[in-house]
Amino acid sequence: MVHWCEKRNTLSTNIVIIDYGMGNLRSVQKAFENVGFSATITRDHALIKEASHIVLPGVGAFGDAMKNLNLLGLKELLHVEVIEHKKLFLGICLGMQLIAEKSYEFGEHEGLGWIEDAKVVRFEESALKIPHVGWNEMNFHNSSILFKEIPDHRNFYFVHSYYFEAPKTYAIGECDYGHPFICAIQKENIFATQFHPEKSQTHGLQIIKNFANLTKETLC
Repeated sequence: MVHWCEKRNTLSTNIVIIDYGMGNLRSVQKAFENVGFSATITRDHALIKEASHIVLPGVGAFGDAMKNLNLLGLKELLHVEVIEHKKLFLGICLGMQLIAEKSYEFGEHEGLGWIEDAKVVRFEESALKIPHVGWNEMNFHNSSILFKEIPDHRNFYFVHSYYFEAPKTYAIGECDYGHPFICAIQKENIFATQFHPEKSQTHGLQIIKNFANLTKETLC
């Protein structure tokens, strides 16, 4: 069997931001522009197939997001491009949650299922306000090239009522809001953050830059 990283990426950097009707796409595009890269907002299957880097942002409800991905034929396409072809992937906020197996937001919904035993659950009611909005400290859990040149214990910007619950095998960052939760993951070519790097100033832009500079070879 050929190891995933032996399937060499021959494409130059070609970044696409998936447009599936779930918001904040332009701010992500501007973040890439701010660090010297162009990124195309698209739902065009042909453009996505040509991409080397795929970004799935999003704000809103999990069920609506999965419905849109299915209606646009993007669920199957993303599986082929990210899971089979091993293109570099970055999920942001809702985009991170969508790669779980399921979510319990307003019912039970099936996700993309890229992270085994991962589910999306609501913060329990407590003295803390829900949603979790604002700056919070992230702590490194495992080392990752996504955090190159970023010191540990730095603040990032969050907006969410549900969080990613999974075994810590792929966790690269944790945050605390009433209790610890996973806020960043890496599985081979798949990266994702619960926080918004595009809204997290200097260190957030460094994450965007680090992702854009990745090649499949750098992960091997």
